[in-house]
Order: sequence, then structure tokens, then C-alpha cells
Amino acid sequence: MKYLTHSSHSIMIDKELCTGCVVCTLACPVQAIRVRDGKAEVNKSELCIDCGECLRVCPEQAVKSMTLHAEDLTGYKVLVALPSPALYAQFGDLYTPNDILLALRKIGFHKVCDLALNCEMVLIAIGEYLRSHTAVRPMLSNFCPAVTRLILKNYPKLIDHIIPIETPREIAADQMRRKIMRERGIESGEIGVFHITPCPAKMISITDPVGVEKSNLDGAIAIRDLYVRLRKALKEIEDDWILQKSSGVGISWATGQASMRGLPSMTSLSVTGVGDVIQILDDVEAEHLGDVDYLELSICPGGCVGGPLVVQNKHVAASHIANLVEQYGVRSRVDPRKIERQLEQTYLLDQKKFLPQEPEPLDTDLTRALEKMAKIEEYRSLLPGRQCGACGAPSCEALAEDIVKGEAHLSDCIFERIKELEHALEGDRGGVESGDPE
Repeated sequence: MKYLTHSSHSIMIDKELCTGCVVCTLACPVQAIRVRDGKAEVNKSELCIDCGECLRVCPEQAVKSMTLHAEDLTGYKVLVALPSPALYAQFGDLYTPNDILLALRKIGFHKVCDLALNCEMVLIAIGEYLRSHTAVRPMLSNFCPAVTRLILKNYPKLIDHIIPIETPREIAADQMRRKIMRERGIESGEIGVFHITPCPAKMISITDPVGVEKSNLDGAIAIRDLYVRLRKALKEIEDDWILQKSSGVGISWATGQASMRGLPSMTSLSVTGVGDVIQILDDVEAEHLGDVDYLELSICPGGCVGGPLVVQNKHVAASHIANLVEQYGVRSRVDPRKIERQLEQTYLLDQKKFLPQEPEPLDTDLTRALEKMAKIEEYRSLLPGRQCGACGAPSCEALAEDIVKGEAHLSDCIFERIKELEHALEGDRGGVESGDPE
């Protein structure tokens, strides 16, 4: 199998399966994908935010996630699973979160963490931070890696709005690793800590993290890759250990609505789906939302339950989460005084490490850059403006920029080629008409 890959991103494209249909090109919200020589590729890798939209829409399943598989989890004395709360929504109402955590143990994980509880802890830390830091509003969540990369690349003016609170998965991974090292007397490298994820972006947040030097996790495994084994294990559970400790507040993290329940004294909004997230960030940049304290943002529609690596339909999954929230209540089981004492040491990040990742300019020389901008506009005016994607670029403007950069030609536009053929045919007809009859 041959892949077009980029080492700093969470997807790869199987050239053998790709038909060059341009569906992914048109779906990419940041115009990072091009179809060249009949195959899609992340041609503008510096623009990619790892949102997974290309994986979600590919009709040929040619876009693959870079997440790990069960056979990759070797060489560790202790395996630890940190499942996204979205996992609790994959198996229907017959199975409780505790059943699912026990099933993870049954399929080979030695330790399993109820990550939803850490979500509750982080919400308390967020609330404390918002109460003590009031100068910037609204603050933006940083727990969806794709949203964070979108801000760093496309909205660098909003970096100060990113809340400097560590993610639940990173806090849980650090705490579990330290606890196991103490209890078993083994080295950190002998412990493998893995996130059970609904989206590929979590993998890139581990291999190439933002805001920290190194992740506390060793990798991420797709929910759908463990689904069949977990479903079988759920039917065979005999243990009665209590592993679930979270309330409905932490579980609601799966639908991107945890802040609305966990921050009752704050004005917060939940925004999911890449289009709506981009629109709300535009509004924040335009200073239209200064009366909102906190925005909980998720690139996937419906939150993590809408991730491209889940099994259950997102609407059905959201219904399951709503039932679990009602069942386990919206009163957190975490002592807020403990979180307040640990805030600076455990939960706060250095906001200065959120650095802009803006793409390179057209040219480092301002005069040449302005000339190229004028040239782009000139080519754009020649193109039909149909935004069809048949050229392999997502828009006429993108094609115009590619032409100026020497990465494409005007003749790549199918409508320009039709014009050329029409002119050629007219020329041929004119030659025949003006010729002498035999």
C-alpha cells in the first residue's frame, strides 16, 4: 500500500484507493487539499488543522487515520486506557459506563481511567480561572486539537483568548502514570497510556502537542477499531468492580455541552461543527461576544460523539449521553477545594507557549508579494468563478494562487480548456471555409 503522508498530521491518503473525486478537496475548511495527477494530497500541509473532514466525507475510504491499532500496544508492562466519554454512547442504553470500563479491562488494558471524572475536575479549574482572570472575554476552550490549531493558524489575534488549562486526557495520563510508578516500582517507559479517541486529531495532539513540550500519552486508538472486541467483552463481563466515578457533568463532555452544566455561574456557549466554529471565531475576532465568558468549541458536529472514528450515529449517541446525564445527575462528584489548591501546579499552562502558526507569505519581499497578489487577482478574473473543484483546487481563487506559485496552470481549469478547444475548432472551420474548393 502506498501513502501520501505528512508526518505532522493525523491522516494519510491511500493512493491505490483514491479516485481523485475532489470530494475531500471541497470539504476541507482550510483548503489544504489538492488533487494532482488524479490523486488527492495534503498539498498545503501548513494549512491543515487535522479536523478530519476529509476522512469523514471520502466515499472511497481512501483517507486513513494515523491512530494506533491493538497490535501496536506491545512492549509495555502496564497498559492504561483513557476512554473519551464519547465511548459511553456507542453501545446503547443496555450498558453502563462502568460496564464499558470493565470491558476495556477484559480486552487487555491493565488499568482503566474514567476520563469523564477528569473532565469534571478541569471544568472546576476553568471556573476558578474565569473568576480570577476577567480581562479577556470570551475565553476559548483548547481541548479540541483541531480548534486550537485553527486559532493558531487562522486567528492568531485570538491566542490570548485560549484558556491556559491543561486537557483532561493529559492530566489523567500524568496522574495514572505517576500512581503506577509508585505502586509497582517501574519506570515511566514501561507504562503505555493510550487515549480511546473519537477523532484522529487526538493522535496529533500526542505526537505534536501544542502548548506543552511533550504529551503524557503514548498514543491514541480509534473507538471504531476497538468496537467489535468491546461489544463481545460486554457480553462476558463477570467482575463487579466500580470503576466509574463521574457524574453527568463529565459525561456531557462528549456532546460539547459540559460547560453549560459545569459552569452554572458563567455565561457560556457550546459551538460544534467546523462551519459554526469558524463563524463564531469570526464573531470573536470582530469583538461581538465580549459579554460571553467562555466558548466550548468542538470541530466535530454534535461534539465528540460526531467524531469520524466513532460507530454510533451522532444523533443516537447524543440521545444516549442525554440519558446518562439524567441518570447520573449534574452535580459534580469532585471537591472544588481540592482543585483550587492544585490549580497552578496541576492545571495551568504557560499561555506564552501558544504560538501562532501562520502560513508563509506569498513572498518575503513586500514589493514582490504585492505583485503576486495583483497577479492572483488577474488570474482569478480570468477564471469562471464556478468553484467546481474540477481543476483539483477547492476554488477559483485557490487555483489562481497555485498558478502564481507555479503549482498549477490556467489550463487546469476545465472551462478554460473548453474555451481553448472552441477557439481551435473555430480556427479549423475558418481555414476550411477560406480554402479553395476542389
